[in-house]
Amino acid sequence: MLELILCSMFTILPDYLYRRYKQGKRFGKEITFFSVWYELRWGITGCLMLTIALITMIFYYHPTSNSAAIYFRTVPILPEAAGRVAEVNVGFSAPVKAGDVLFRLDNSKQQAALETAKRKVAEVDAAMISARADIVKTEAQIAEAKASHQQAKDELDTKSELQRRNPGIVPQRDIEKLRVILDQRQSVVDAANATKETAALRLSTLLPAEKASAEAATAEAQVDFDKTYVRAGVSGRVEQFALRAGDVVNQMMRPAGILIPEGAGRSGLQAGFGQIEAQVLKPGMVAEATCISKPWVIIPLVVTNVQDYIAAGQFRSGEQLVDTQNLRQPGTILAFLEPMYEGGLKGVTPGSSCIVNAYTSNHDVIADKKTGALKGFALHVVDATGLVHALLLRIQALLLPVKTLVLSGH
Repeated sequence: MLELILCSMFTILPDYLYRRYKQGKRFGKEITFFSVWYELRWGITGCLMLTIALITMIFYYHPTSNSAAIYFRTVPILPEAAGRVAEVNVGFSAPVKAGDVLFRLDNSKQQAALETAKRKVAEVDAAMISARADIVKTEAQIAEAKASHQQAKDELDTKSELQRRNPGIVPQRDIEKLRVILDQRQSVVDAANATKETAALRLSTLLPAEKASAEAATAEAQVDFDKTYVRAGVSGRVEQFALRAGDVVNQMMRPAGILIPEGAGRSGLQAGFGQIEAQVLKPGMVAEATCISKPWVIIPLVVTNVQDYIAAGQFRSGEQLVDTQNLRQPGTILAFLEPMYEGGLKGVTPGSSCIVNAYTSNHDVIADKKTGALKGFALHVVDATGLVHALLLRIQALLLPVKTLVLSGH
């Protein structure tokens, strides 16, 4: 309607003024309701053509979208293992900080496994103390065996010297017996040294390996025990958290609830534009939005990214071929928009539906010296028509509460 009124000022109005003051025709006599079409045919035809051209140009170069919303990602609250809830620490809706315990699963089995693993570490520590005592004991046995060996050696040397000086003074049998005793006591020394080496090897290699394995098992048991305490991964707010003690939660089938991260839905807005506007939408375009949750407010935005793919064309491989006839509705070009000023989306409820206008700007092209006069004038017209669309958005923002609360049968 606004475009029609605007176009009539440049077509029907000049046609009427020409016929009224140039041809002398007057409304009510030569120009009547029955002869309006014939008398003003050129103005009416020009008005309709100009209106259609203007509307087409406005909606093409300054696209609008009623399919816009502030989407946000939620974090499902899931335990890493299935179990029965033993304790719940938050209510139906509550703010939480990263690391806060939301609920606890029954952990009697994990606690017993952790206690067993800790006892295994203590057992290995006791075995290491015992091994050190064994080494001390073996060293004493080695000293005793060496003393006995030295005693036997001294006695053998003495009797061998006497036999050398006075043959026959010492029976040869006694000398042979001492040699056997010396070899026997040397074997005792060797056995004691081997026992010490075994104890030292056990203390330095075997027991540390066993302790490391026991500590690893303890750490694993501690991890399993900690998994029974389900914590908030990020700061945010828990909503619709109806979990109660006794419920069974499962990572695959039964999530515990939903966590909305802090600041979710506060940084940007997503809008779906028609496919015909794919060549017009570019990052850096200025845009405006009005949202239902914050009426009578125009939010200045800027297009930060335009998705290169249309969701309607995606498919998942299966045993059947894709038939394009099943594509019932054409998809939209998804554009990501952010507020031009800090806190621009303050007061807008995340998830709120919005109306978005994007405006084409040809300032750089017009300012280029290579741009001709005719092209520059045409681009000026294109940029100027954005004012009409901006005015339409403000009218929509003004009427949106009335349309929502009154005309929708609220």
